[in-house]
Amino acid sequence: MTTLTPTPDRPVRVTAVLDAPLSRWLWLVKWILVLPHVVVLFFLWIAFSLVSVIAFFAILFTERYPRALFDFNVGVLRWSWRVAYYSYGALGTDRYPPFSLGPEPHYPARLDIAYPERLSRGLVLVKWWLLAIPQYIVVGFFLGGWHAGWWGGGLVGVLALIAAVIMAFTEKYPQDLFDLVLGFNRWVLRVAAYAALMTDVYPPFRLDMGGTEPDHQDRIVS
Repeated sequence: MTTLTPTPDRPVRVTAVLDAPLSRWLWLVKWILVLPHVVVLFFLWIAFSLVSVIAFFAILFTERYPRALFDFNVGVLRWSWRVAYYSYGALGTDRYPPFSLGPEPHYPARLDIAYPERLSRGLVLVKWWLLAIPQYIVVGFFLGGWHAGWWGGGLVGVLALIAAVIMAFTEKYPQDLFDLVLGFNRWVLRVAAYAALMTDVYPPFRLDMGGTEPDHQDRIVS
């Protein structure tokens, strides 16, 4: 898979490849198939919250997010994104998500976040609740809720189900619809990284659609 390297000014990179062909009817039972992931993610997100609290104090006193804690929380977000992509956050693949915190470069859904060398002590006090409120409102509309670290409700879930119905009759996932769903998911993951104190770069109010990041000026890696 080709991705873009995260950079300090664009720290969150979300990419995905639409698999083809996709099963016409597997989406009807994916809610059952992902239950083991939901159970694991429930506990991982408890740990994610605790790690974020520890990171809060670490940033407040040292201006640094401990690397081991950062890598763990990135792993939880990666895991959640893969499950969402497989299930009702996108329905973009029939490949079962791995039980892994790692980058899994061969899975069709990828998430990378640049590690920040320094973070603002002042921003850490306000960004996750005050500054992020407008973003929470937008993301709430997209998701309609957050369920044990994965998502599938709200506008994103509705669009994914529309795509599933279209696939059931045509065997094709409309590309324009896929690009829109990926844009919403990319927005959600940028906000999640910001709210989890993993970056000081405020998420843009911009819908960057498509499976690859739209900024082609950054260095491309395979």
